[in-house]
Amino acid sequence: MLDPNDWEAFRAAAHRALDDAVDFLRDVRERPAWQEMPESAKERLRESLPREPSEFTAVYRTFVETILPYTGGNIHPRFFGWVQGTGTPGGAIAELLAATMNANVGGRNHGAVYVERQVIAWSRDLFGFPAESTGVLTTGASEANLIGVLVARTRALGSEVREHGIDPQRARITGYASAATHGCVRRAFEIAGIGSEALRILPTDTHQRIDTVALLERIESDRASGLRPFLIVANAGTVDVGAIDPLDEMATIARREGCHLHVDGAFGALAILSESLRARLRGIERADSIAFDFHKWAHAPYDVGCVLVRDGDAHRATFASEGPYLTRMTRGLASATPWFTDYTPELSRSFRALKVWFTLKEHGADRIAAAIEGNVEQARALGAAIDADTQFELLAPVGLNVVCFRYRPRGIDVGELDAFNDELVIRVQESGIAVVSSTSIGGKRALRACFVNHRTTDEDVRMLIEGIRGLGEQLARERALT
Repeated sequence: MLDPNDWEAFRAAAHRALDDAVDFLRDVRERPAWQEMPESAKERLRESLPREPSEFTAVYRTFVETILPYTGGNIHPRFFGWVQGTGTPGGAIAELLAATMNANVGGRNHGAVYVERQVIAWSRDLFGFPAESTGVLTTGASEANLIGVLVARTRALGSEVREHGIDPQRARITGYASAATHGCVRRAFEIAGIGSEALRILPTDTHQRIDTVALLERIESDRASGLRPFLIVANAGTVDVGAIDPLDEMATIARREGCHLHVDGAFGALAILSESLRARLRGIERADSIAFDFHKWAHAPYDVGCVLVRDGDAHRATFASEGPYLTRMTRGLASATPWFTDYTPELSRSFRALKVWFTLKEHGADRIAAAIEGNVEQARALGAAIDADTQFELLAPVGLNVVCFRYRPRGIDVGELDAFNDELVIRVQESGIAVVSSTSIGGKRALRACFVNHRTTDEDVRMLIEGIRGLGEQLARERALT
């Protein structure tokens, strides 16, 4: 038996851990946005497999000393690096409760299944999907995008593709996405056996949105070559700049061309919660499938994404498989069909829905929408400040919540700016002032600040600009002396 020998002693230790966790969240501003894990801590995590037991309190002490201080930083209010959600204290408790229940939500008849069905129903209503559409919670948008690609493959080739694979002599299928599309879509093509060569990468306009003229031309060209266009991928918030493709126009093209329209809305799709931002997503309700993450702008703890599929029959036909050990019954624990495992590669599935359910119930959709709107305003304010400062250069329009820019100190040759700004990104991170990431925009290396944090304030934005300017000036002085 692996339960505690002394439940009351364990209760006291667990209360101590919970108190420490609450303090850790409460005092997040008092710590650096990020700090390097020292070699001594890394060394403690290289020990051999423990064969003998340890007291819970000793294991917990090692966690507090060795692991807890060295987070990725995304819970900090000045984390602007990547699109990583912040979580909430209530969501953390929900994760504890889910682990306590230890439910397998692949299917069967128990409470966790009904909570996930509730979350899917809320999502379906949010995006205006019909009642017969289906959905499932995933590890994240990468898995959700994979499911969207696989469903599109089933719609194009039939469910027999699962048994026989893709016969290139029978049908050479092709998909279409912009150059700004996340790399997980390419991986989905590879995993699905379609091959990344079948994914046509199309140019974007000055706002990083897909060029629909190029899209139509490539579809026509492929069809004339005997290929079969089957999928168009649209973006609702590109990873580099947060651009939203013309979803309504793309839905019209997809219908006319007989293609499945999949929307990768990893973070941007949840802007639909906001009345003031919703119009930017016009046409998303016409998609055949949508991928998005609750662990980004909805602030549920990692990990939990979602995929919605308009054609529920095609969704089920893509994954459903029954063996004797998975016999479905009309009553008892093995009832409550359909099971979620019929809509995902997973059979063993964690109770991801509880933290989403808690977050939405505790805060309400309108409060989460207000946090999203605040992030968009903060990004717009940073973009305006960057544009007005001659030491900085804005490299892309601020369309939603991402700001891409570079520092341009006097005396630094244009050819050295890329290396200079890459070094500046690292120094900002190492300083602990804030976390920004880097990317390339128009062939220029950029600092990238992404706003998905409900803890971020206007003061944090000011500290970010001043911190970058100060570190940039210091780096420029060092370069001038070499």
